[in-house]
Amino acid sequence: MPPPYTRHLFICTNRRPDGSPRGCCATKGGDELRIAFKKELDAQDVKGVRANGAGCLDACERGISVAVYPDNVWYGGVTQADVKEIVTEHIVGGRPVERLFMKLPIERAKKE
Repeated sequence: MPPPYTRHLFICTNRRPDGSPRGCCATKGGDELRIAFKKELDAQDVKGVRANGAGCLDACERGISVAVYPDNVWYGGVTQADVKEIVTEHIVGGRPVERLFMKLPIERAKKE
């Protein structure tokens, strides 16, 4: 029997302590964003894709993070206004939304 899902959207819902300098996706609306993805997947009748809440994806300072697997695409600063575009273009159409790609911090990019 094949696995029930071909793709997973991991939406950060991590909660850091109040006042953390990096912020946290929970207070930025991570749970609400996960629900919005679930609703949009249903609205577009997408099968075989699951929108999962995720623990820390280690990028909360960039806004809510979303990782798409097995595509290995990471989006940063995702808002509810981006949900329909990600589902339509990437999940259904197979074209990742480049404007939302997570960028490495400058100091990390120089090392890699």
